[in-house]
Amino acid sequence: MVQKSFSLALVAAFASLTVYMPVLAAEESDEPKYTIKQVMKEAFKGPLVKKVVAGDASDEEVKKLHEMMVAMTKNTPKKGDEESWKKLTTALVKAAEAVKEDKEDGVAMLKKASNCKACHSEHK
Repeated sequence: MVQKSFSLALVAAFASLTVYMPVLAAEESDEPKYTIKQVMKEAFKGPLVKKVVAGDASDEEVKKLHEMMVAMTKNTPKKGDEESWKKLTTALVKAAEAVKEDKEDGVAMLKKASNCKACHSEHK
């Protein structure tokens, strides 16, 4: 009886790991979830950044913006210095995190970091 219970517990633990591990791998993957083009279309040209800055975005939209900014750091632009790209996209991630965590200066950080000309002059 003890051996059967142990076997069932072991099978249950293994089953839960096989379900949970792909989720972890997807979150920590080096592959970007969104392309630069997708982020530009949905976040910057689309309404997402504007909604977040205006305070009209849902928690889900704020989370998506953060995911998009993280994806930007994992993408490689067509041109420009890698160090510059890292600096600019890291600022976007930090700003999106600040908004996501409801920090007082989050929106101001996002406004400053989402300066289109700063990225486009070097990386587009």
